[in-house]
Amino acid sequence: MAPLVDTLIEEPRWQGLDLETLAECAARATLTHLGLPVDGFAISLLGCSDARIAVLNADFRGKPQPTNVLSWPSEERGASVDGGTPARPRPGSADDPAELGDIAIAWETCGQEARAANRPIRDHVCHLLVHGLLHLLGYDHIRDKDAALMEGLEVEILASLGVADPYR
Repeated sequence: MAPLVDTLIEEPRWQGLDLETLAECAARATLTHLGLPVDGFAISLLGCSDARIAVLNADFRGKPQPTNVLSWPSEERGASVDGGTPARPRPGSADDPAELGDIAIAWETCGQEARAANRPIRDHVCHLLVHGLLHLLGYDHIRDKDAALMEGLEVEILASLGVADPYR
């Protein structure tokens, strides 16, 4: 079985966290929780540094500073109604999976946030991977009801992975 997540490690410190396995587990848990077939989709992940994500953040969002995670969905799936369920992506086959999009995650910012929250870095990174994947699937947190829906899903998915509620 091909991996669901195609991971490119640019920042070597991600190797020590085994980002590939962590991302695969987070992605499988997220798709399974939403009733989507894990063998019908593909995701690209970049494990990078703050310097690299700052360039990406400037290029794509006009914000020239580092951030923890960025997501680029392959297509718009967001709900038109605040708190509505996004459009479900159509899966491909195991041999030709549908692309959900790309995620980038920054080592230094993730580490700083985990330390500040007194959480294990693996748990924080898992949360950010689930968060990023939900963005690929059309979930967002700009409007209040959308945020409540997305956070609720994050908590449920993380609980299935043994990760404590990051919002407590």
